[in-house]
Amino acid sequence: MTPEASRPASFERLRRLPIVGRALDWGMGGSAVSRRTREAGARIAGLKVTESVCPYCAVGCGQLVYTRDGELVEIEGNPRSPINQGTLCPKGAASRQLVQQPGRLTKVRYRRPGGAEWEELELEQAMDMIAQRVIEARENGWQDRDRRGWRVDRTLGFAHLGGATLDNEENYLIKKLFTALGAIQIENQARI
Repeated sequence: MTPEASRPASFERLRRLPIVGRALDWGMGGSAVSRRTREAGARIAGLKVTESVCPYCAVGCGQLVYTRDGELVEIEGNPRSPINQGTLCPKGAASRQLVQQPGRLTKVRYRRPGGAEWEELELEQAMDMIAQRVIEARENGWQDRDRRGWRVDRTLGFAHLGGATLDNEENYLIKKLFTALGAIQIENQARI
């Protein structure tokens, strides 16, 4: 027996009414799809989709990142995410600008102490400068013993405060690195 045959006759009469009949068709078919929705579907058809996490805050909303030949095309909320269920706040919805905003800095900029102008540095030079400053801060702030004479082997020359977009693996590695360097002030704001 088919599902239609098992329905009462009154249900079938009700179904023949134009509006009720359309509403009973799951999703209402093409009659409920706007031109804008059809164009959006065509715009993302054939694109590579990558699941990601919004970089703005500690909530960790899921995003779908659409790319074509390695170029970013669109970012939208991930409906499979239990956190945001496909929605994004205004900042998350605008995160595409992090990559495509024309004023985005793509070179290392440095202003020397007391300087008034920014200069561009090569990434390798900037990384060497950072490493040298970490070493100097560690050496200058190193403590073998505290004020009570207890052995502490630590530095108070620097600390680490992580961001909300670091995942567990990154936080684990950062914790290991800063602990190995002797830092004791290590914190991240990830609360999820």
